[in-house]
Amino acid sequence: MIISKSFFIYFYFVSDSSYIRLPLVKNNFSMSALKTVTIAIDGYSSTGKSTLAKALAEHFGYVYIDTGAMYRAVSLYFLKMNIDIHDQKAVERALDDISLEFKYVEDKQIIHLNDEPVEKFIRTKKINNIVSPVAKISAVRKKMVALQRLMSEGKSVVMDGRDIGTVVFPHADLKFFMTSDLAVRVKRRYDELESKGHDTTLREVEKNLLERDRIDSTRADSPLKQAKDAILIDNTRLTRSDQLQLLIKQVDELIA
Repeated sequence: MIISKSFFIYFYFVSDSSYIRLPLVKNNFSMSALKTVTIAIDGYSSTGKSTLAKALAEHFGYVYIDTGAMYRAVSLYFLKMNIDIHDQKAVERALDDISLEFKYVEDKQIIHLNDEPVEKFIRTKKINNIVSPVAKISAVRKKMVALQRLMSEGKSVVMDGRDIGTVVFPHADLKFFMTSDLAVRVKRRYDELESKGHDTTLREVEKNLLERDRIDSTRADSPLKQAKDAILIDNTRLTRSDQLQLLIKQVDELIA
């Protein structure tokens, strides 16, 4: 899947206030003709999109594509190579020198940057602080969107991110948009960072999430927003099991 000089990606496989709102606009397709399924899950940071997407894909045997890891890996490369993200030519040259691979290692999906596993390096505070500014760069988004579309060809996929249902797959068979109270999102991200040994505070996490929300929602290229035909899920008081069952029900109805 070669997009430019050496930018490519491989995929390896081994076999009470919470609510759900259904869309007013329905996808227009024939169920009998449905051969593959594309499911888009968008939403704010720390709403549990990735965890839910992985579980849903595993339940149905679909391919899970972690788009957030892709942007984080690019951010890590820019950071390591001291790339000025405001220098368009430098960014474009750097993109040509990046290769990304998703591999399943011990039943876990691990992203590789230029043949090196970098999963544990892309979930740090440094990457949290830079990933939204990197992700707003048009050249980066265009590369990622092209790759994400190629990766989905001929497969049933579950993909999560911020523009999956609006830009990457505007005609996805099912779209979900995840939201949650800020305090809940902050606690989730704080617990995640703390469990991985990262020193931080709730205030630092809140500041980071608010800034990411601002950048993601106001960027000119592919801003974070709910697609008109997406199912809105507020998971403030929903367990992971509750959320998964809600989505499974929707997919079951789709493929019935």
